[in-house]
This record gives sequence, C-alpha cells and structure tokens, in this order.
Amino acid sequence: MSTPCPCGLGSYHSCCEPFHCGKTHAPTPEALMRSRYSAFVLNLWGYLIATHHPGHLHGLTESILAEGPHPEWRGLTVHDSHSDTHSGEVFFTAWYLEAGKLDGICERSSFVFEEGQWFYTKGKQYAPKLPGRNDTCVCGSGKKLKHCCLKSQ
Repeated sequence: MSTPCPCGLGSYHSCCEPFHCGKTHAPTPEALMRSRYSAFVLNLWGYLIATHHPGHLHGLTESILAEGPHPEWRGLTVHDSHSDTHSGEVFFTAWYLEAGKLDGICERSSFVFEEGQWFYTKGKQYAPKLPGRNDTCVCGSGKKLKHCCLKSQ
C-alpha cells in the first residue's frame, strides 16, 4: 500500500518524494509549491532552504524553520497557478489545526526559474476563506468538515 502524498496528488513515492530526495527538480512552480508544502508537513527543513531563492532567504535557516511549535497540517488547496519560462505564481491555502482550531495560510507565492530549477522567492498573504461546516473537509477525507477536522473543535 502506498503512502498518500501530503500535497494531495497521488502517492508520496511518485509525487513529491523524487523532489525531496534530489532525484529531479520540480518541473513547474505549482509542483515546487506542492513539494514545499509536503516538506513542511514532513519537517524537511533542508529542502525548504534549498528551494528558497538565496537572494530572498533574509537570514532564514534550517534551525529557524525547525523551531516549534508546528501546526498540524491538514490539507492543501491550490486556487490558481500560472507561469512562463522564467517566473510563476501559485495562489493556495495550506490548512492546519492549531490549538484545536482550523485555520489556513492563504498566499500568492512567486517563483523564478534559474540554473535549471524553480525557486520560491516571496509570498503575499491574505485572510483565508474558511469553508462552511457542511463543505467537504479540507483534509481530503471526503467527509463533511463538521464530521472531520471541525469535530475536534
């Protein structure tokens, strides 16, 4: 049985793992963003630093990323994604539980393509639009939100 990928697309082995292991680079900004989300879920701090454009790190390190506490990641929703040969943007919400409350990071992330690979540069954050109690749960279970991730609230 294969392990589901945290980003929500298929099995981890065939989705984000090849990027995390360095076997290949993410072919699009959306693939990189999904692999970065999965890296947050799996605490792969080195991958996050390696895929963050060096000119935009502003002192960010693996040890800073590793400092806790960390939220309980619940799912990823990609709202929009586009790119050309040198730059791209991905608009997404990364859902999490923290202190028993559902919340999300809603961001429009920017990416650049340099030296044969995509890099995250920066993001602009927005207030997330929380789903309704009767909407499908953000974690991908197929259940209504009130019977899944909201049940613990």
